Amino acid sequence: MRTTPIGIAMLNDEREHVYSLNNPANIAVVNKWADILRNGLKNVDGSAPEIVVASKIITGVRVAQEVGEELVRKGCKQVIMCYNVWDFPFLAWPFINCFGRDVPILSLSNNNGQYPGNVGLLATDGALRQAGKRTHRIVGEIDDPATQRNVFDWVRASNAATTIKNEVYGLYGGHSMGMETGYFHLTPTIKALGCNCYQIDQYLLVKYAEEFSKADVEKGRKWFEKLLGDRLLYDGNMLTPETLERQIRIYLAMERVNQEEGFDFCGLKGQRELTEHYTLGDVPEMVMNDPYDWRGPKEPMVCATEADAFAAITMQLMKYISGGLPTLFMDVRLYLPELDAWDWCNSGNHASWYASRSYDPAENFKKISFHPALSFYFKAGGASVEFDAAPGDFTFARLGLWDEKPFMFITKGEVLDLPADERKRINNLSNPTWPHVHAKLGCSFDEFIALFPANHVQGVIGDHVRSLVYLCKITGITPIVAGEAGKERIAPIWERVK
Repeated sequence: MRTTPIGIAMLNDEREHVYSLNNPANIAVVNKWADILRNGLKNVDGSAPEIVVASKIITGVRVAQEVGEELVRKGCKQVIMCYNVWDFPFLAWPFINCFGRDVPILSLSNNNGQYPGNVGLLATDGALRQAGKRTHRIVGEIDDPATQRNVFDWVRASNAATTIKNEVYGLYGGHSMGMETGYFHLTPTIKALGCNCYQIDQYLLVKYAEEFSKADVEKGRKWFEKLLGDRLLYDGNMLTPETLERQIRIYLAMERVNQEEGFDFCGLKGQRELTEHYTLGDVPEMVMNDPYDWRGPKEPMVCATEADAFAAITMQLMKYISGGLPTLFMDVRLYLPELDAWDWCNSGNHASWYASRSYDPAENFKKISFHPALSFYFKAGGASVEFDAAPGDFTFARLGLWDEKPFMFITKGEVLDLPADERKRINNLSNPTWPHVHAKLGCSFDEFIALFPANHVQGVIGDHVRSLVYLCKITGITPIVAGEAGKERIAPIWERVK
């Protein structure tokens, strides 16, 4: 998984008789934090962000400049400024000015009376904020698991922000059916996140799709047939070996164009041209988002159905914040007042991984069926994917705009573990041939309806609320945290002083 290097440095006292005594302890603290980060930030694929430790403790202007330039040369896109003792605050500027203006900065200190790192933190970080730097502060002991988790959350957030900053979203076909909330709103998106968009007509996918050999496509079809058995419901009309193969061809075509164009994540318009004249996008979108296909393990490639750009961006950020997990895309379909829960489903885009959350596709596909596409909506045919997401704690979010200003709705939640007959009853209220998420949110129905920005919601397993809030603070996006977690949130100074 792509990441960006993280630099760690420490400011100290300028007086030689002071720093000559305490530098050994300071170096030990910096190196220990580096080890904690390397071990605690493992991604799903086994990789980890590169941690770059400054070669010197900063004790003067020339050292500050030297260390800053060193970290820049090594590609550091975010900086952790450690505080273990009192420092001379003005040394922060010749260090920080080596980086770009918007470099994410975490000020990290002990809570020690004898060696008051937090005094140095507040003096130095306060100076940075006076000049408009959106810094973040964590004060706690290095061996405290809660402090470590807080630092991990910040690093995940800063890495997501600095990684997506130079990425390109591949937009296949434009926003579907005129859904304005899914449009790639160019200026506010570039200003907040830096990522850009390149639009390609769906015709290119159809052209490329027909260039793949029959043998290459059959490998995918036979993989699905083996995994699904009699749960691959060929009907001789909408779902046949031929229509399934067209879905596989679109997957291979998207994969090819993504590689040729350098797309980091993508979205497929589908409706109406592709779904009425070539094939339904459910299967290719599912496999894109999965951590495997018939050729073996792979990194999930975020792909949003109906080319919903703000959904895709939300999913890409969630992927990075979670260390590379697959992410979910859902329609906000049906509220169930008797359960105070939601049935979220749509035709396509649910990674099959969420059926059992296993990296063995056979385990997930035990719970999956392929149904014939609904001819009412999808005249070209193909398979619709059906399963219920496995239960667990989730984070749900969505990027939106208010009057051209970006915000992100964030809430905790869970996917419910309901009896099979109850799930069947609920699914029949909408469409039993599509994938479903039975979600209970950490906020009320009224709060959700009042604040949520779109008809599509995104999710990822685990509690990532704090990381998403850090991400919003780093990028200047306003976080709208719903439920109890929102009541606990402390608004930063830059939201209070205008």
